[in-house]
Amino acid sequence: MSNTTKSLAVAGAVAAALTAALSTPAAAQAKEKCYGVSLAGQNDCAAGPGTTCAGTSTVDYQGNAWTLVDVNTCANIELPALADGTARTGSLEPQERDLPA
Repeated sequence: MSNTTKSLAVAGAVAAALTAALSTPAAAQAKEKCYGVSLAGQNDCAAGPGTTCAGTSTVDYQGNAWTLVDVNTCANIELPALADGTARTGSLEPQERDLPA
């Protein structure tokens, strides 16, 4: 294989990779912060005072810890009911529920 052929092959591969990266639909890239939906240690950030950020929540569905989710899906995320039977979902704002003791 000649150097010209190799160069063309590499250039084609780079062009194909760039095309695939740039053609991702905007909807697939749009995310928003959703509070109270992550399991303990699986939040993306904001887990309250004294925490450093990602992975620092200590309670499942901790109300002040958020995870990035697709836009317009947060409030539709169904979670297990609270101990008193009250239904709960994700929230676009921090919650005062399920905070560590």
